[in-house]
Amino acid sequence: MTRDLYIRPVGLTPLRPASDEEVEAPGLQLAGGWLTFMGLEVIERVGRDRRRTRVFELGEYCERDWGRHGAAAAEALEALRQPRPRIAGLSLDRPRIMGIVNITPDSFSDGGRLTTAQAAIDHALRLEEEGADILDLGAESTRPGSDPVSVEEELRRLMPVLEGLAGRTRALISVDTRKAEVMRRAVEAGADIINDISALTHDPDAMEVAAETGLPVVLMHTFGDPKTMQVDPRYDDAPLDIFDYLEERVRRAEAAGIDRSRLIIDYGIGFGKTLEHNLALLSHTSLFHSLGVPVLVGASRKRFIGALTGMEVASERVAGSVGAALAAVGQGAQIIRVHDVAATRQALTVWEAATSGVQL
Repeated sequence: MTRDLYIRPVGLTPLRPASDEEVEAPGLQLAGGWLTFMGLEVIERVGRDRRRTRVFELGEYCERDWGRHGAAAAEALEALRQPRPRIAGLSLDRPRIMGIVNITPDSFSDGGRLTTAQAAIDHALRLEEEGADILDLGAESTRPGSDPVSVEEELRRLMPVLEGLAGRTRALISVDTRKAEVMRRAVEAGADIINDISALTHDPDAMEVAAETGLPVVLMHTFGDPKTMQVDPRYDDAPLDIFDYLEERVRRAEAAGIDRSRLIIDYGIGFGKTLEHNLALLSHTSLFHSLGVPVLVGASRKRFIGALTGMEVASERVAGSVGAALAAVGQGAQIIRVHDVAATRQALTVWEAATSGVQL
């Protein structure tokens, strides 16, 4: 379903420390997090690929008669203000880091580096020590141009690592998979989160299984299949089109019995997007808060960073990845999925101290 009205919070300002009683925080707190917002940008679609935007201060918004858009605008404002519930016990009142553990021979950045289950376990534990709140285990590469693997092969790679981490880490364990059977087996082995790049569309049984597990679920946008997703991807308006898609997937998930409090959305940087699409999405991160669920951003070492910086080797894009993470956190993204946990944690600590005077 295509909307004709979108609400984005603007005038984002770091929340003042609770001890600073003499200074009243401006605006409204965004999603119970570390930012406030002082206005609303109203975006309307005009034709297929054009938009009209207007910016209102909060007081002006409250006094305005929105006519046929009134209900939608009020609903969006409420979604922006509501604190996000804990995810598997993890509070989202501060930015959280999801560390990437690729148990694959062919992932775009570090595929083939973790050649044994023990190497992957050791790497995951090291990421936790560096500051990862969540460990995201992936046993099937979904990089552009990749081929799918069988359920059996994905389980062969994944299960020894998942079972080896059970009881050894305080970080949450997320499993990055599109397959219902892998989801089912991962839950039995102690996974805390399901992370599906297809937003539960790849496997016809995935929605039902995800609902049955009772776990939080990441719904990500992907343009087509990994094999072909980078072959001339096109959108009328990438942020708005992808917002519509994710809004519909949230509705479908709720209808299938997955409570909204268990849902997380990811607009899918690099998954069927050009450089321009990726930058538009990153600059519109705050728009996605009006869906009323936590926002995850995974820009780490992606090709668009190489296009901007000239760094052709993915492992050399650490500084650019940290820059993208800070850009997302500066718009309230609650979870940042990264390869380089230590560098990201250090940058977030400095960013938080510099903007609000409170260390993470």
